[in-house]
Amino acid sequence: GTDFSIDSLPIPRKDYHDWALFHEESPKNNYKLFHEATITLFNHTATFSRHSHLPLTTQYLESVEFLKSLRFMIPLQVKNSLRKRLAPLAYVQSDCNPPSDRDSYVRELMCHIEVDSYGECLHNRDLPQHLRNPGAMDNGNFLKILAQYKFILAFENAVCEDYITEKLWRPLKLGVVPVYFGSPSIVDWLPSNKSAILVSSFSHPRDLAHYIKTLDTNDEEYGSYLQWKLKGDISNPRLLRAMKERKWGVQDITQDNYIDAFECMVCNRVWENIRRKEKGWLPQRWEAQVNHLSCPKPEAFWFSSSNPGWISLQKMWIPSFEQSKKEAWALRHLVERNKNFTAEEFWMLVFKE
Repeated sequence: GTDFSIDSLPIPRKDYHDWALFHEESPKNNYKLFHEATITLFNHTATFSRHSHLPLTTQYLESVEFLKSLRFMIPLQVKNSLRKRLAPLAYVQSDCNPPSDRDSYVRELMCHIEVDSYGECLHNRDLPQHLRNPGAMDNGNFLKILAQYKFILAFENAVCEDYITEKLWRPLKLGVVPVYFGSPSIVDWLPSNKSAILVSSFSHPRDLAHYIKTLDTNDEEYGSYLQWKLKGDISNPRLLRAMKERKWGVQDITQDNYIDAFECMVCNRVWENIRRKEKGWLPQRWEAQVNHLSCPKPEAFWFSSSNPGWISLQKMWIPSFEQSKKEAWALRHLVERNKNFTAEEFWMLVFKE
C-alpha cells in the first residue's frame, strides 16, 4: 500500500487477472489509494476498514487478554499521589502537524490544563535518555512511565473510519483513560461504553479540560472509566467477535501474521475459481468497494488558524489530498485504456487543465 506506485500495476490486464491490495497504514502515506477511482481497481483488499475483504481494524491489538491484563495498572491512590509531580494528561507524539491537526488541538488544550508532552511535538518533559528512541515505545520502562498517568491523549494522525492504532489500545492496556481523537466510529470498537473520553463530545478544548479536571478530583467518577478493566469485563460484542474470528495474530508465533493470512485468502480464492472453471461453473468475481479504503479531506480545527498545524494543512496536506484525486482519476483512465504508459503520460494527465 504505502509502497504502491503508478508502475505497480501489471498492464495490459486480462479479464482473469486479479489485483490485490494490502494497505494498513495512514492515508497520508499514499492518498491516491483512498479514492473510488483507484480502490475499485482491485479485486481483493486487506485494509484497516471493517468493510475490506480481510479487515485489519484490530491490527494493533494483540488479544482480548492484553486488554484485560492488570500487569501495568497502578492503583488510583498511587496515581493521585503522583499528581504532585505529574500532569493529569500525557502526550507522546513525534510525528508533528499531521493531517488530523492534532497538535493544534493539544496546543489549545494546554492553555486550559497541564499536559506532560514527552515527544518532539509540543515537547515540555524529557524521557530518560534510553527511552527517547521511537523504538522504545514498547519498552516496559516506557510503559510504566505512562501507566502513572490518569489520562493519555490518544490522537491519530488521520481521521478515518476504523483507522485505529496503538494510540488507543496502549492506554487501555495500561489502565489509563484514553482521551481519543480519530476514527469517528470508535465507539464500535471500545471495550465498553465507558472506557474512553471522546474529543468529539466537546465543542472546545476548554470544555474537555474542564471535564478532565472534574474527573481528576472525583475518584468515583474517574474510576467508572476503569470498571471494565478491574472486572475484566469487555462488553462490546463487535470487538469480541472480531478478535475471535480474525485469521491472524499480532506478535504471536503460533498464528499467521496478517500478510500471510491475506496471501492465503487470495490464493484460496484463485484456486476456488480454477475448480469452478473445471466444473464448468462461472467464476466468483470479487471487487473492492469504495468503503474498503476511504478517508475524507483533512480539516483544521476552527481555532487553529494561527499555528504551525494550520499552515501544514493548508500548504501540504490539503493540497496533497486534492492532487491525489487527480492522480486517482489519471491512473484509472490509463488502466482502463489497458496499454502500458509512462510516468510522463501519467503526470501530464494529472496536471491537465
